[in-house]
Amino acid sequence: MAKNKLVKKKKTNRITRFFKETSGELRKVSWPSRKEAWSLTKVVIVVMVVMAILLYGLDLVFFRFFDFIFNL
Repeated sequence: MAKNKLVKKKKTNRITRFFKETSGELRKVSWPSRKEAWSLTKVVIVVMVVMAILLYGLDLVFFRFFDFIFNL
């Protein structure tokens, strides 16, 4: 019976320690300012749109190429 209490106490201590250490690490993080976050968000959106256009173009080229090959 005493062993079960120790196991539960150890699990509680592990969970509590995990959250304490996690919050401590989050305090050390250098968070970006609102302006920096917005500019980085714009960069991500632009890169995403460019990659979507590039993939669309490659898909179109390969589709037409294989369509031409198989319809000879």
